[in-house]
Amino acid sequence: MKKFWIVPLLLVLVISLTGRAAFAQALGSVKGTVRDSDGKPVVGAIVEWDGIETGRKYTIKTNAKGEYFSLGISPGKYKVTLTKDGQQLFFLNNVPVSVDEHVEDIDLKKEADKQAAGQGLTREQVKQIEEQKAAAAKETNTVKSLNDKLGLAKTASDAGDFDTAISTLNEATQIDATRDLIWFKLADAYRQSAVKQSDPAERQKRYDSAIADYQKAIDIRLGSENAKKEADNATKTAAYYNNLAEVYSKSNKVDEAVATYGKAAEIDAPHASQYLFNTGAVLTNAGRVDAAIAAFDKVIAADPTKASAYYWKGVNMIGKATLKGDKMVAPEGTADAFQKYLELEPTGTFAQPAKDMLASIGANVETTFGTKKKAVKK
Repeated sequence: MKKFWIVPLLLVLVISLTGRAAFAQALGSVKGTVRDSDGKPVVGAIVEWDGIETGRKYTIKTNAKGEYFSLGISPGKYKVTLTKDGQQLFFLNNVPVSVDEHVEDIDLKKEADKQAAGQGLTREQVKQIEEQKAAAAKETNTVKSLNDKLGLAKTASDAGDFDTAISTLNEATQIDATRDLIWFKLADAYRQSAVKQSDPAERQKRYDSAIADYQKAIDIRLGSENAKKEADNATKTAAYYNNLAEVYSKSNKVDEAVATYGKAAEIDAPHASQYLFNTGAVLTNAGRVDAAIAAFDKVIAADPTKASAYYWKGVNMIGKATLKGDKMVAPEGTADAFQKYLELEPTGTFAQPAKDMLASIGANVETTFGTKKKAVKK
């Protein structure tokens, strides 16, 4: 009986083994060398074989010689992609793999030459174009990031939250420290926040930060080729100097403030009268009467219609008045200064104070300063 059962079992075993062998799939292999645009091996790059028909994906890394190799690749057509540090460098479509070994070298130098020839350019020209495109894309992303920071900082500043504005703008300087506008806005935030500080030391610390950042903005702007080409460069640069001078003034650095307003007036002549007026204001607050009078005379020379310059000139001249008995005697021209103010702004902010000043020196209120008297007919 045993003889009858042994043979069938052997037959079943043979058939089973033969069946498995029939379904086994023959596999191929791929290898190659990757070189960069200078012909050097690309080390640590990723060569990904993505099966178009099978959906299978094989990821292979290049060695120290730029070589890659892999067994057990299913036959079919593949998309081959080369990446390094997350950046795609090259790809090929419809690369066939059979049961034999497939060699696929990737030479970026040759590919660049082909691309250049196809465009009628040299490889160097193509490379330059690609670099320009990459730089433009980077600039676009940087500008967007900076504009986002500027927007957030403005919203915070408008709400009086200067600390958030300062923090946001400091983050912007980490993105790109070569933008003068970022430093200018940061300095503005420090300047505006300083007046809210009850601690004098903290207030001065913020003024010092504002001074440093305004100076950075000015240095960058003066060294910027793009800024030199802007039609409004002088006005923008002068605005930087103007705000810097204001902080000097609030820090009781009168000489620095005067010198800085002078720079603003020098480079932005059309608006010089405003910077000169600010100079006169600083000198007035500092009690430097003669220098203040001289500053307001410069304002009047630059803009004879600036009424407030006449008023503050008169105020400083009153400061030089002397008493003769019970009468106050002001320097010559004092009454003329107040009269001219009233002529230009008879109902202005300082109209009543100007009249009071005139009364204090015994002068009548006139509004005909600088006008010629009509000849009286006989």
